[in-house]
Amino acid sequence: MLNLYRGPITPGYGGTDIRDWFGMERDSKLIEYPNREEWDGLYTTVSCRRALSPSGLPGIQYALNPYGGCEHGCVYCYAPEVTHVQWGGWRVVRVKVNIADRLVQELPGLTGTIGIGTVTDPYQGAEARFMLTRRCLEILKARGYRVHIHTKSDLVLRDLDLLSSMEGEVGVTVTGLDERRSKMLEPGAPLPEARLRALRELSAAGVDAYALIGPVMDHLEGHEDEFCDAIASTGVRRAVLDRLNPRPELSKRTDRMHVRGSDAALENIRTMLASRGLTVEDAFREEARRHSPCRL
Repeated sequence: MLNLYRGPITPGYGGTDIRDWFGMERDSKLIEYPNREEWDGLYTTVSCRRALSPSGLPGIQYALNPYGGCEHGCVYCYAPEVTHVQWGGWRVVRVKVNIADRLVQELPGLTGTIGIGTVTDPYQGAEARFMLTRRCLEILKARGYRVHIHTKSDLVLRDLDLLSSMEGEVGVTVTGLDERRSKMLEPGAPLPEARLRALRELSAAGVDAYALIGPVMDHLEGHEDEFCDAIASTGVRRAVLDRLNPRPELSKRTDRMHVRGSDAALENIRTMLASRGLTVEDAFREEARRHSPCRL
């Protein structure tokens, strides 16, 4: 049995076999990603019943998530609770190998914006190999759909050839500039400089890109000015601010890591970004609770 999971084994999650944690059959195949620098976890290939789900997020009519679970392992992530998946199982990435075919079948007659990556990152490490997000983008571009993408990864730059000629927007999450802190809080995600570069290159290519700053945490207190300079230097004209979500299970993780939200830092960042000419908006976390992700 392959069990490469490096996260904490939590008592009560069904034993030490990660397939038990995730509710997978014991004959499910767990495959090691060949390049450990790109992938440090497990994935399993699955077939999804549907590609698109109705979305309650503002401005997004349908949600598209080519992957289930996420390798980033962000301690502040609320998605496991939204999708009713235990934290250990969330780090096992489900690769929805048939999602492009399902998408083609479901699109006829649908109108509106399609959100890509509403509950998990569409450009996490598995995408470098499977390219499901790119395939879905090709399908949507050919049919003239508007997209709204959310990611923490500079892998999004690979698809500039598509995004630069599509209607839509791309949000890249940046939570700070401290690499050491990023490695603690977002251990599987690209470092802050890579995300700033993604924003810079997206903007330079004419893509409607924005910085998603959230959750705003207390480690930004006293560093707001430097942080806002870095955001403004990317050329984006818009930022979206988000608070730390105090869900019960999430709070257990953030408390262990001594992570706190900071309304003071959030308001300072709001003022400083506005003074640098950016439009600043608030994220609507409550809307995400009504979101229904793609069921497998």
